[in-house]
Amino acid sequence: MAKVLIPTPLRQYADKKDSVEVGGATVGEVLTTLTTQFGDLRKQLYNDEGKLRSFVNVYLNDEDIRYLSKDSTPVKDSDVVSIVPSIAGGSTLAAAEPATLSKEEIQRYSRHLIMPEVGMDGQLKLKQAKVLLVGTGGLGAPLGLYLAAAGVGRIGLVDFDVVDYSNLQRQVIHGTKDVGRKKLDSAADRMSDINPHIEIVKHEVALTSENAIEIIREYDLVVDGTDNFPTRYLVNDACVLLGKPNVYGSIFRFEGQASVFATENGPCYRCLYPEPPPPGLVPSCAEGGVLGILPGLIGVVQATEAVKLILGSGDSLIGRLLLYDALGMKFRELKLRKNPECPICGEHRTITGLIDYQEFCGIPAQPAAAESAVEFEITPVEVKARQDRGDDFQFIDVREPHEYQICSIPGAKLIPLGDLPQRVQELDMTRDLVAHCKSGVRSGKAIDFLKQAGFRKVKNMKGGILAWSDQVDPSVPKY
Repeated sequence: MAKVLIPTPLRQYADKKDSVEVGGATVGEVLTTLTTQFGDLRKQLYNDEGKLRSFVNVYLNDEDIRYLSKDSTPVKDSDVVSIVPSIAGGSTLAAAEPATLSKEEIQRYSRHLIMPEVGMDGQLKLKQAKVLLVGTGGLGAPLGLYLAAAGVGRIGLVDFDVVDYSNLQRQVIHGTKDVGRKKLDSAADRMSDINPHIEIVKHEVALTSENAIEIIREYDLVVDGTDNFPTRYLVNDACVLLGKPNVYGSIFRFEGQASVFATENGPCYRCLYPEPPPPGLVPSCAEGGVLGILPGLIGVVQATEAVKLILGSGDSLIGRLLLYDALGMKFRELKLRKNPECPICGEHRTITGLIDYQEFCGIPAQPAAAESAVEFEITPVEVKARQDRGDDFQFIDVREPHEYQICSIPGAKLIPLGDLPQRVQELDMTRDLVAHCKSGVRSGKAIDFLKQAGFRKVKNMKGGILAWSDQVDPSVPKY
């Protein structure tokens, strides 16, 4: 029996198990046995033609077998098969004008200067380097702090969000006094306080296909602190087209990933994940949560890789994917191969410019989405009015039990989204039904499922319990 490791986003389709003992003589047979045992998991791993989806990678004992035949790759009883879906050497950098260190800077960087691996030459490389940090949130917070402290001469920041109380559990570059401020301003102030000898360039924009090339062109490398797939693919493609290294990191609950993409001889993000997962399969941190300490660790790994690239020393994560499990306190490393058929960095490039990444990731244009959803939406104020009138309708909460303990709406019955298919018989198809979650995303999925099951009198409470707190009952805490 081989051991199959199930990643967090897919455990909901495998009875919430993190590993399964499965029989089979080949990797293909193991996967067939696994997906026969868990039918819902098969829909996530395979497309309608029975081929493994391109946003899923399979490893045998930490070896990438994407380009090998899974049907003929043998498996022994002691082998470990890993399913890794997408989750949101040195490199020669551009030369800059000769720099010097002031007396104060020499004192500041003294612990670097006495290291032969850094020394004066290395610290001057850091001072001349230009690094773009995309995002100043969970990953961006430790990245900004440590890149500033290390003495990276010019750091560009891309963000357009404001600080919220819910950010403070992990985004340590911001403080309570910064709530309501632009993250760019808060992060820049903190970084300047740590090191007034660096230059900080603020880009208060959403990175798009229209501005990415222009912004990234001015930097030596990019550190990806994003939390969504469209921007992740956008950063990757722009870095490949411009020949800029892309220091990658991602986080979810207790798990993290890190690597270095888009170097001359190494793979890019598309080599690892040619296509994104379907919208909604991998929850965001806002929906699925994240251990507050986790982005600190992954962000520090990214900062370390960025500094190594600038120094041109050490063994980079190029061609390697670092996996971290905080609950098990385990690190694993998987080998990555450059895909010769990759459409952006392969031998026969088919992508020669930036594309519509919202469309590529299957996210509908906003006007169309709003128009199609409005028929099945209801506002919190309207729901409260129905309650006050005593209207007969079913009100369900599709969040998780631990979220229900944080706060709840009177009259709402808890049926977690993952349990809905097994508990749908508890609902009356002839009566009106309203579903809610935290922000409206999961309840939207619940409504889609119920419509497919034959329900017609269904509504999604727009904005979820967060909107209920804003519009109906401010005493309900936000989280």
